[in-house]
Amino acid sequence: MVDPLTAIAVGGQVLGGVMGAKGSNNAARISQQVAEYNAQAAENEADVLSRAKSDQEASLRYQSNRLLATQRVATAKSGITMSGSPLQAIADTYFNTEKDAARIQYASSIEQVQKQNEANLIRLQGRAQAQAFRSQAQQSLLSGFTGGASTGQQLGLFDRTPTPSYLQISDISGDN
Repeated sequence: MVDPLTAIAVGGQVLGGVMGAKGSNNAARISQQVAEYNAQAAENEADVLSRAKSDQEASLRYQSNRLLATQRVATAKSGITMSGSPLQAIADTYFNTEKDAARIQYASSIEQVQKQNEANLIRLQGRAQAQAFRSQAQQSLLSGFTGGASTGQQLGLFDRTPTPSYLQISDISGDN
């Protein structure tokens, strides 16, 4: 029969390892959940930035259309035909507007890529951290079981008791 204190000592070592592993596995799960949340927040921010750039482009086009209309009215009011310098001024306004709109769209695409890269990096870091926690869980289990075995051995739990003389092979074979 095993001494109860020995069983408690060994059981405590093993239980400590199991509880440590459970805690590390929970930390791994939470780490991935936090990373996913943060990645989704970065993706949502990318959407917001995209909408802001779309609004900025729409505002630019609206202001440009107002300027074009003002230029046309001023040209018509002066009695000058729409050719030469007045036409060039309107063309410049139109082409500058398109160039500015293209810059806004380019800036928007850069922001989108940056935010997507940020989201991917967050997910990658979350997976790496979760894997580290899982490795820690395995280490905790291994440590608990080896600690339990070591404690059991030190306390004599695994000592071999001598085989009773009535079960020795020499007695069975009849070599006495």
